[in-house]
Amino acid sequence: MKALNIFKIATVAVIALLTACRGQLSKKPPVHPNQNMDDVMFYEPQERNNFFDDNRAMRTPPEGTIARGQLRQNTVLYEGITADSSFVENNPITVTKEFLLRGQERYDIYCALCHGIKGDGKGIIMTGGFGMVPAPSYHIDRLRNVNDGYLYSAIANGIRTMESYANQVSVRDRWAIVAYIRALQKSQNVTEDQMQQYDVDLAAMKEEARQQTQEAAQEEQQAQKEVEEAGNADITAAKGKQIAQENTCFVCHSTDGSEKIGPTWKNLFGHEVTMTDGSTVIVDAEYITESIVNPTAKTVEGYQEGAMTSFSYLGANEIKSIIAYIKTLSTAASTDSSASQSN
Repeated sequence: MKALNIFKIATVAVIALLTACRGQLSKKPPVHPNQNMDDVMFYEPQERNNFFDDNRAMRTPPEGTIARGQLRQNTVLYEGITADSSFVENNPITVTKEFLLRGQERYDIYCALCHGIKGDGKGIIMTGGFGMVPAPSYHIDRLRNVNDGYLYSAIANGIRTMESYANQVSVRDRWAIVAYIRALQKSQNVTEDQMQQYDVDLAAMKEEARQQTQEAAQEEQQAQKEVEEAGNADITAAKGKQIAQENTCFVCHSTDGSEKIGPTWKNLFGHEVTMTDGSTVIVDAEYITESIVNPTAKTVEGYQEGAMTSFSYLGANEIKSIIAYIKTLSTAASTDSSASQSN
């Protein structure tokens, strides 16, 4: 009987305990038997740590230690050299299509500026008049015959006037660039006899290349035309007046015929003016443009030479807008405009 009572009490206690654990919220803090893994002190890079005398959280690694994963004993992969310090003959990474495309992407970003898209040494930096030491073409015998490790070393360590790209290009990407350079060399030195070994139509390829060149030229012409049309739409007399005000032109030039340091703009366009050397000039767009860009080229009689500074920083369309405004101040220009419209 006593045992039965004890069993009933235990059963009730278990049921009560289980009921209390059925998703009920508690405002009491959770019980943490071991706090060691709950609150871990860690620091971000460059953060302050008052524990050390120099207050730096980042500590200098002990002398002779190497960070995990940074033990680069494989000189073939990481330096491009063998045990006897000679350059590795062949790329240590298996060349796949994806690997080659990665090399092309990295090459176009870091190498093409100097060495050219085709590897011919005619990149924009070399041909843009920047006065740089010419980059060599990859299609010369010397560079076709060097080992892959040589090319890798040039990327990693720099060579002559070329600086190291070790900080910009990872180890694997350096080898990818080397693989792509080799592909460029092969693509630019294939003879037609070698091409005949493949199922290709050389005549069709040449015709396609010609058409692509022609289409590219047409697209460039169309783009240039659209740029010019868009620019011309922005040329107005109102904008010319605004530009003249912003550049203090009215300090020296009046628009009502009154005398100032420079000739008045009233009735200037289309009229003949005399220069200090006795020659005469018809004021047209070409003359006004020259006066704005190179004001010392000609000086109107009665005015001080060199009094006007150059406004060569103005864009072509800004100068055209100023000319359009000056035209509105000239009766001769208005007459010519009316006559052309009536014709």
